[in-house]
Amino acid sequence: MTFPARQLYTVPLPGYGMLRLGDRCLLMGILNVTPDSFADSGLHLDPDDAVASALQMEADGADVIDIGGESTRPGADPVSADEELSRVMPVLNGLHGRLGVPISIDTSKADVARAAIDAGAAMVNDVSGLRHDPSLAGVVARTGAALIVMHTRGSSKTMYAEADYGDVVAEVIDELRGSVRTALEAGVPVERLIVDPGVGFAKRPSHSYGVLARLSEVASAFDRPVLAGPSRKSFLREAVGGRPAPQRDWGTAAAVTAAVLAGAHIVRVHAVAEMAQVVRVAEEIRRHQP
Repeated sequence: MTFPARQLYTVPLPGYGMLRLGDRCLLMGILNVTPDSFADSGLHLDPDDAVASALQMEADGADVIDIGGESTRPGADPVSADEELSRVMPVLNGLHGRLGVPISIDTSKADVARAAIDAGAAMVNDVSGLRHDPSLAGVVARTGAALIVMHTRGSSKTMYAEADYGDVVAEVIDELRGSVRTALEAGVPVERLIVDPGVGFAKRPSHSYGVLARLSEVASAFDRPVLAGPSRKSFLREAVGGRPAPQRDWGTAAAVTAAVLAGAHIVRVHAVAEMAQVVRVAEEIRRHQP
């Protein structure tokens, strides 16, 4: 058995120099500071608890911390930029000067991204792929932050209704190209872009498994680093016996292994300490292929 080659990239990050991607798969730790997260039910809503959790994630092996103040689970209600900022800014301020790894802000709003970058975030993770607020791309271009563009369709309330594909990977690639084009036209240098095929977003379980199985095709289509985010998502539910999100880490481990073997540059996870072990073992398997 052989696995696809993983290309090497360096992504410039303000305040952090170069983020090297490809030597090994990096871990992005998820820090949701929302009351309605599907995976942790508001566990990190208190700013002091969130700061402590971020520091623990770094100690457990996280290479990036992704902080989000608006739930993107299916059916979630949108929140205003002011509400989102009220959740993330105390955490960003509390982490200032204390965290040795880059911070990513998980937002689709230009105003939130701008404030977060001013407070030290070096990456923007936009799950809407610049479809919610195209002006976000201009903020990224002007500030020098890196940008993750993810594939989805519709809103959190309509995404499953739009999960209709012929060839899911081909269509994801085609639609992601639109997001990349929006970023480039706004002045974001290509070397700052990372693509995410959006496992679990506007996709039925069969679509998400198909994307994971063909992840290398996404990397080849863009010649950019690829992020995969399967952690605890609902596409795993049936395979793990209907368990709720907080009990899906074993299923997540299998999906993370598949992503690493397929050549993912970053995996986005909740259980950092556990998934750090999973990634290290998967990397050893890659290293020992003929």
